[in-house]
Amino acid sequence: MPNMSLIKNEMPVQDPKVRSGNFFEVALGYTEAQAIDEANRCLGCKNKPCVSDCPVNVDIPAFIGEIAAGEFEKAYQIITRYNSLPAICGRVCPQETQCEGKCIRGRKGEPVAIGRLERFAADCHNAREEDKKTGLKARAGKSQVAVVGSGPAGLACAGSLAQKGYGVTIFEALHVEGGVLSYGIPEFRLPKTIVQKEIQGLKNMGVEIAVNTVIGKTLTIDELFSTYGYKAVFIGSGAGLPKFMNIPGENLNGVYSANEFLTRINLMKAYMTDSSTPIHRGKKVAVVGGGNVAMDAARCARRLGAEVTIVYRRTEKEIPARLEEVEHAKEEGIVFQFLTSPVNIAGNEKGWVNKIVCQKMALSEPDESGRARPVPLEGSEEEAEVDCVIMAIGTSPNPLIKSTTAGLDTQKWGGIIADEETGQTSRRGIFAGGDAVTGAATVILAMGAGKKAAEAIDAYIKSI
Repeated sequence: MPNMSLIKNEMPVQDPKVRSGNFFEVALGYTEAQAIDEANRCLGCKNKPCVSDCPVNVDIPAFIGEIAAGEFEKAYQIITRYNSLPAICGRVCPQETQCEGKCIRGRKGEPVAIGRLERFAADCHNAREEDKKTGLKARAGKSQVAVVGSGPAGLACAGSLAQKGYGVTIFEALHVEGGVLSYGIPEFRLPKTIVQKEIQGLKNMGVEIAVNTVIGKTLTIDELFSTYGYKAVFIGSGAGLPKFMNIPGENLNGVYSANEFLTRINLMKAYMTDSSTPIHRGKKVAVVGGGNVAMDAARCARRLGAEVTIVYRRTEKEIPARLEEVEHAKEEGIVFQFLTSPVNIAGNEKGWVNKIVCQKMALSEPDESGRARPVPLEGSEEEAEVDCVIMAIGTSPNPLIKSTTAGLDTQKWGGIIADEETGQTSRRGIFAGGDAVTGAATVILAMGAGKKAAEAIDAYIKSI
């Protein structure tokens, strides 16, 4: 029976007072009854406007229709025709600006909770006991493709190629697969057991992953072709080089890039009492930035026991982080200081941070991003006591691959130049996508780029 409610089924979550002291997942997921009820809000539009804004073009009405009928495994199978990482995407994709943003139900109320339903279908599949015991047989590869990086772009590219029957090897620089999914996104948003479960699904399809392999150091891309005989290479190495403001005091003890701070917590489990990885547990922490990475860093610091303030140079209206993440941060007691930007970080005689000096800002004409440009207000400096500062103002691609690969054209800021539809770079047989091309963006956009590149690689290999 259709559900014409104007609002979504609410997602069950941990109580903010409880979750701010632990790293368990915040969102608890729909029950079967909630999922079926929410699925019945879908109108099953014939023109499927939601699909057009999904970067991997999942047949959304079809999978939701199966959930409404109680056929949860069928829903999962529909999703995975298009998306090899549904449990991840259901948790971290910005559906509100993509598929849900086009939902007809959103015109006179809230859109259908597409992301929550995707997560539900994937979690139901992953919970099946028989799926834990058995895996798909590896497919025999008919050609060899090397994928650089095991983040969202690399995993999506490898998964699409494996579905076509190609033998694929992913080369990962770190000791754990998953890229930003493993080192960047906190456990309370994306449990690492989920990441490893999804990656195991790719391994079951025959995808091989070589960890501790830094392309550009351990091996070069030219060696992948000449020595190991790969027919094509996809570069999905992400954007892991942190940016700083170049203000006084950024080299003090107690100043982190969000990249380092999150890697210590997420990958090295520094929040655990028995972890061998050290981390500075500040009592008063300032996080500079307004994106999802800033929210992640701030919420992690809060869970380590700190009073946390997010310093952002625009207003709340311009903040780029997901609304859900901002709301969760506020619920957990994190303070937001808008129209404010640091100009100096001061330290004590031992070289540790002890204060931050910030300047008030005003908004002017839009800049190249289309958002109002922040301009400083003279004489508005204020200082605050802090013992830790986390810089979360963006990242750029590591220049290692560019510097070791002749003929690979890049942007001035470091991004690899690649065709938007195919991922083809300036070097024949080399394709690229995700953050290595665009700079830091979303998981699903990187996956969409990886999937498009897989199609182009298939056509390329067939042509040679």
